[in-house]
Amino acid sequence: MAITAAMPTAKKRHRTRRKRASSLPAIKLSRLLPSHIDLRDPLKAVLVCEDCETWVPITGMYSKVQKLVPHHTGKAGVAAALRCRSSNRRIEWDMTIPEWRQALTDAVKEASSRQPTTVLPKAFSPQTDRTLRSRAARTLATRVADWDAVLPRVAAADEKRRAVPAGDTPAEGPAVPLDTLHPKRPQR
Repeated sequence: MAITAAMPTAKKRHRTRRKRASSLPAIKLSRLLPSHIDLRDPLKAVLVCEDCETWVPITGMYSKVQKLVPHHTGKAGVAAALRCRSSNRRIEWDMTIPEWRQALTDAVKEASSRQPTTVLPKAFSPQTDRTLRSRAARTLATRVADWDAVLPRVAAADEKRRAVPAGDTPAEGPAVPLDTLHPKRPQR
């Protein structure tokens, strides 16, 4: 019998379940995060698989041995179906439902205490406060007067920018064209 290097793919799932459990050690509920277990309806208990991190139902609630339902890794219909190695893994009930509820409420309280309840406004410095007050006090007339005061300096800067420097460009380069670089399109 030849061994191939191809990944094993899962067979089409049937209604019947195997009685044989996984050889991996049993999952203890007390070792999982309380938020990764859902025991609200004990006959339809669900938990997060440790290997593929998907929510998986627990089967065999009426029998002696409870196991994870056989499941695949990844999303359905996206890639090749690969069976998770934690399929048919036994579950060890070392926690009661009231203990799970208490652990879940404790985890929620701890998480909510880490988040601030109110948003505090940013503290203003006296300079920022003065700036904001002066902006609020400005009117259209004061803004026009400020712009009129700045216009001569803007015009002087524009004139300096338009001035052609004395001499030509460096000796190793061509002369820079003074008119537009793009040719004008013909009028239709």
